[in-house]
Amino acid sequence: MTSKTLRPLIALVGQRDEPTDALHDYCTQLQYALVRRGFALELAEVRWDRLGYLGAFAHLWTQSANWNGQWVLMQYTALSWSRHGFPFGALGVLALMRQRRARCAVVFHDAQGFSGLRVVDRFRRACQHWTMRQAYRMASRSLFTTPVENIDWLPKGSRKARFVPIGANIPDFQIRPEEACLKADRPKIVAVFGVTGGEQLAREVREIAQAVRHANAKNAPLRLNVIGRNSKEAEPLLRRALEGVEVALTTQGVIPMEQIASALCSSDVLLFVRGPVANTRGSAIAGIACGLPIVGYAGPETGFPITEAGLQLVPQGRSDLLSLALDRVLGDDQLRRDLHVRSLHAYATYFSWDRIAEQYLTALGND
Repeated sequence: MTSKTLRPLIALVGQRDEPTDALHDYCTQLQYALVRRGFALELAEVRWDRLGYLGAFAHLWTQSANWNGQWVLMQYTALSWSRHGFPFGALGVLALMRQRRARCAVVFHDAQGFSGLRVVDRFRRACQHWTMRQAYRMASRSLFTTPVENIDWLPKGSRKARFVPIGANIPDFQIRPEEACLKADRPKIVAVFGVTGGEQLAREVREIAQAVRHANAKNAPLRLNVIGRNSKEAEPLLRRALEGVEVALTTQGVIPMEQIASALCSSDVLLFVRGPVANTRGSAIAGIACGLPIVGYAGPETGFPITEAGLQLVPQGRSDLLSLALDRVLGDDQLRRDLHVRSLHAYATYFSWDRIAEQYLTALGND
């Protein structure tokens, strides 16, 4: 099928995140999968952060001159449309699309609102919920990356809301699960994909080091490979925390997706401490895509379908139990094999980009 015969779709995104942008990566992988189904997804940026809202809206008005009747998929997170999490600009984009008579679907990647107990936190969260309710009302379709029954601001019995899981930001053709968990002739490798910066960095480093030190007592020598955002910033803290322990530490920083796939596929387990494992956690889903068992925390956001993968979860904050879980997975070859198979099956069934593209087209009515 040539590009001239592909049916057009438009993905609208706001400001870019740095140094990596998960929404742009998401749209790129969705492009690949939709092409295989006869659709061309065009990425359109609304760079209000550079042009201001008036300039960005004027550019979008010109760009959208021929979008009458086309499906426009607006990608929503609060910080895509506001520097400080007050995303009213998203409603301006939707209003402009209605003027162009485009058919709009909002993809809510960030549907819960920001947490926090301060007055400003509560006010910001109320503004976000109001904005999302208005966006839901204005859109023809609403797609959510978390199950709709978990979203308290949605109208009861909503018919135009649909849950579509996110996928790993790794192209399917780059994923080659090498069944590292079946290899016994080398040190076992614990992968960590991404570390939270700021105030959370020290806590996460402490929990990673505690779990690895404990598991290393029975499974030495271990290798710890930390990749992705803030991994280089975490390196000096990790080296101090692991001092005197026979653990080979590697930090790779932000690397291309094909290198991420290679690093994960050659590991034995993914250790996830960036909060509860959930359907919105792209780094956890990347591990699932590469056939890894996931050791991490469970919380209110943890639910189907990610629970179908090879998970070993403990209650949030119980770092002592996290250490025991990592030790158990690394020390039990059959358990690791079983979790490996579960992760691959869950990826194929729920999280592959082909499956996600199918759900998009079903939600849009294939029209």
